[in-house]
Amino acid sequence: MTDRPASALVTGASTGIGWGTVKVLMAHGWRVFGSVRDAGAGERLKAEFGAGFTPLVFDTTDRVAVFKASEQVRAILARDGETLAGLVNNAGIAVPGLLLLMRPDEVQHQIDVNVMGTLNVTQAFAPLLGADPAFTGQPGRIVMMSSVGGTSATPFLGAYNTSKFALEGMSEALRRELMRYGVDVLVIAPGPVKTPIWDKTGVLDEPRYSEGPFAEPVERMKAFVRDSARNGLEPEAIGAAVFAALTDPSPPVRRVITPTPVYHFLRRYLPKRLADRIIARRLGIARQ
Repeated sequence: MTDRPASALVTGASTGIGWGTVKVLMAHGWRVFGSVRDAGAGERLKAEFGAGFTPLVFDTTDRVAVFKASEQVRAILARDGETLAGLVNNAGIAVPGLLLLMRPDEVQHQIDVNVMGTLNVTQAFAPLLGADPAFTGQPGRIVMMSSVGGTSATPFLGAYNTSKFALEGMSEALRRELMRYGVDVLVIAPGPVKTPIWDKTGVLDEPRYSEGPFAEPVERMKAFVRDSARNGLEPEAIGAAVFAALTDPSPPVRRVITPTPVYHFLRRYLPKRLADRIIARRLGIARQ
């Protein structure tokens, strides 16, 4: 995929992993379309990254706006005689909370953004990557931004884990379906990253969580999230993994990038009951 003009779409480009991915791709000479949710963020990124960056203003949950943006990109690529080499489905949110007490709309919002928003973007832009019988160019690749939490769940992040588990299943099904067109689907699963996605843990301060039998575990969880973000990877490290997924001749279908590989290995492969006890002890949620 290195012998062709390289253009990619990165969703959620304004901060965190999306911003780091744009930075890395552009450093390698790629042209990048980046989705943002407001024009101001797009102008900021345009000023920062220069002429090779084109902002697209849409919310991934707005299906009409997503498909309108895909037509905008199609027209630009056709004008310049290019095709889309990569789609990086990065846009996502984390909605923390105790599953027994979360409101249905909170869980639905988590699913709408991380799952349905990703599907909207994939359906809109996959034809530009080659998922179209009329396509005659080199097929592109799709990179799905999952998480180590896409295979191992954590108390108080159940809605987020649910969305990432679903994303993993969606990615595997899409990879097998899109073999028909030669479009590969790859998963990046970051561990802790220095990203604003975890800035909204303040919801855990609400009385439904901060009072009662889970008060102490909630405080421990908030401290764990803060420490993980503080000691997490730089967003550019994930951007480098995305670049490798888009350009390596034979990339792995799923790649974990984490600053705590031993911890991840234990969470992933320890017997579930043993992992349960360790997590319960660490967060103070064991039955008294």
